[in-house]
Amino acid sequence: MTTYVYGIAHAEHPTPEQQVLGVGDPPRPVRIVRAGELAAVVSDCPDGLRPKRRDLLAHQHVLTEMGSAGAVLPLRFGSLSTDDDAVRGALGEHTEHYKTQLAELAGRVEFNVKAAHREEAVLRLVVDDEPEVRRLTEALQSAGGGSYPERVRLGELVANGVRAREVRDAHTVEHTLTPLAEQSAPGPEGSGWLVNLSFLLPRTDTASFAEAAHRLAETQPHLELLVNGPLPPYSFVRPAHSAADGEARERTPEGSGRG
Repeated sequence: MTTYVYGIAHAEHPTPEQQVLGVGDPPRPVRIVRAGELAAVVSDCPDGLRPKRRDLLAHQHVLTEMGSAGAVLPLRFGSLSTDDDAVRGALGEHTEHYKTQLAELAGRVEFNVKAAHREEAVLRLVVDDEPEVRRLTEALQSAGGGSYPERVRLGELVANGVRAREVRDAHTVEHTLTPLAEQSAPGPEGSGWLVNLSFLLPRTDTASFAEAAHRLAETQPHLELLVNGPLPPYSFVRPAHSAADGEARERTPEGSGRG
């Protein structure tokens, strides 16, 4: 059975007093593998593991529980290694890299912010803000629908107006929230969002960031704003690379991460 790796910590990270359960059905007990100055939070990995909601939540739960006792560098869901010895070897090979990352991300959390347009509200804004769209809309309504070329022209104008709003609104979200964070990065892959950004900030600043996002949603009611956090800072973990790997293939204790 392969080893599932949740995250990396300092070697002195305490073993939890009560058992923490991780991925799998039934859930696998979490343990700590230590090597030199570092440790990895791991469990056995069940065969055929897939990113189901239950296991995604279990992965995050383990990081939250273990992180309450000290800094843990989070790895993405699906981070695997062949066995515990391979985990120890990777920790030894990349000790300085992981120590640096632990120091940089200590006391930090991630907020992921996604934004999409509320279609009807945006269309109303485009009609109100674009004189040519408003003029042509009123003319077609007066003419009982107008001609086919006129309707095509209106559709093009509306589409252009919506795209312009997407650019403008993405800029608004980014420039409102970025100054409140230490770093920003593209969020996890997803479709249908005009903004998908992750922000790194001190845990002590979470309330002010959440309040700023709430005010943004209130002042931009045509935006559907989804704020998820605080989370472990997944998006800000830099992969380690093996010096022996001529192609600089990603090398972390998981061996083959799926995030």
